[in-house]
Amino acid sequence: MISMPISLFVAAGALALASTGFSPMASEGAPARSVVAGDQKDVVDTAVAAGSFQTLVAAVKAAGLVETLKGAGPFTVFAPSDEAFAKLPKETLESLLKPENKGALTSILTYHVVPGKVMASAVTKIDFAPTVQGGALRVETSDAGVTIDGARVVKADIECANGVIHVIDRVVMPRTNIVETAKAASSFTTLLRTAVAAELAETLATGGPFTVFAPTDEAFAKLPKATLESLLKPESKGKLAEILKFHVVAGRVLAKDVVKMSAAPTLLGREARIVTKDGAVMVGDAKVLKTDILAGNGVIHVIDTVLIP
Repeated sequence: MISMPISLFVAAGALALASTGFSPMASEGAPARSVVAGDQKDVVDTAVAAGSFQTLVAAVKAAGLVETLKGAGPFTVFAPSDEAFAKLPKETLESLLKPENKGALTSILTYHVVPGKVMASAVTKIDFAPTVQGGALRVETSDAGVTIDGARVVKADIECANGVIHVIDRVVMPRTNIVETAKAASSFTTLLRTAVAAELAETLATGGPFTVFAPTDEAFAKLPKATLESLLKPESKGKLAEILKFHVVAGRVLAKDVVKMSAAPTLLGREARIVTKDGAVMVGDAKVLKTDILAGNGVIHVIDTVLIP
């Protein structure tokens, strides 16, 4: 059952172009605002001058990103403070700073950077912020303030010559792709097996963003055994691909927007009917069991029946 409303996230192009600033929050937890006037430094030099981002600056140097972040940009940096980095296990941080882990460190740091100068007032109007790393940060706004992947924004709108910094209280980690997220859940073994058989697993892992209405193993078990076995045969690859594409929608569609929809346009080219009634959401003949499982390249909603186009 879905307790919060379902929304088709349509692209982040507007995010990169937005340049207005975080609207003030009503509560104590609201982010403080700080606007730099006069001669402005670039993102890196601003962080150095602040004195509270020593670990972040050290990490940027270790990842070889200094020149990039001193470039024209513009960049929006959700910057973890030294206190935020201190929340990481000491051995984790030490490991990330080693030369052999430069790739992993770069992925984490670029996950904190959004192209364009995105002021706070624009951030509060979006659900996701696409990052330089390739994933998207989940943005949630409430009376308590703004969170970025669960990290609280504690200070906003520190303007720089080549962008803006928003301070967050925790280091955020990139999410795995849809396929890896489904594997970790351990309840989509058959779905993943069919994705491999239909040669769609690579697309679901590297493409997107996608929203997947994912049937559980129990959902696939409702199909006649002979039907599933037939679909998994090489000669049925086309039919299997059609069925799987009927479960996938382009873009990130959160639960809060799905409940407002009467149909979802699928990758198959046909619409899946959506009905919301008495707190339950039906996609075709399938009931939505769990929503908003976020992945690096999309979102998963769990359903209890395989959709047949």
